[in-house]
Amino acid sequence: MLLQVENLVVGYYKDIDILRGLSMQASDGQLVCVIGPNGAGKSTLLKAIYGFVHPRRGKILFDGEEITKARPYTLAQRGLGYVPQDISLFPNLSVQENLELGTWLFKEEKGRAREAIEEVYTMFPFLREKASAKAKTLSGGQRKMLEIGRALMANPKLLLLDEPTVGLSPLVAREIYQVIRGLRERGITIVLVDQNVRQALEVSDYAYILELGQTREEGPTEKFLGELESVIKGWLTY
Repeated sequence: MLLQVENLVVGYYKDIDILRGLSMQASDGQLVCVIGPNGAGKSTLLKAIYGFVHPRRGKILFDGEEITKARPYTLAQRGLGYVPQDISLFPNLSVQENLELGTWLFKEEKGRAREAIEEVYTMFPFLREKASAKAKTLSGGQRKMLEIGRALMANPKLLLLDEPTVGLSPLVAREIYQVIRGLRERGITIVLVDQNVRQALEVSDYAYILELGQTREEGPTEKFLGELESVIKGWLTY
């Protein structure tokens, strides 16, 4: 199992827990989606996995090793990638410069860095066309794709995607999901959090439905797609 989260208890303030004994897992090459109402703990789960917040109890295993209290930069070195909900690009740097920042793990290996950037340009041809443009001039969907491209620089084993379509139009959201499908076909393990429930389920292998920091239901996505409205009616707007 590539990722194992066991009985995780996480909070930002003393005595206020967001995750309350949550467990989940993702096997190699699997796309797992985590859905649920606002405040259920979805983003907190990804932040805990990537070391931005440390659990009070429980443990996290990645590729057989415990990473429960590891720092984010060490997790990047181990093969974890993370695309946060909020845009984290450097707005006054160019597309090329933002991608180059994604090669910091192997910045002395010039050939490898060039190959990694070329691969992203092949995946996102429009980025090559805008290589010298500042990141702040890109559209919302283009910025999100640049962030995904930067996260792919280090060839992660596991990619955490937090609300990749938030604030985007339905048309652009569909383009983002085409990208996610492509990543899945490349064999990258993905844990996806998104309020775009139907599309998230359609691209995923397995789903966890959270409520109040705990797993309400879980199972293969086909278990939920056929009865989507009845499963989530009353606690999630989609």
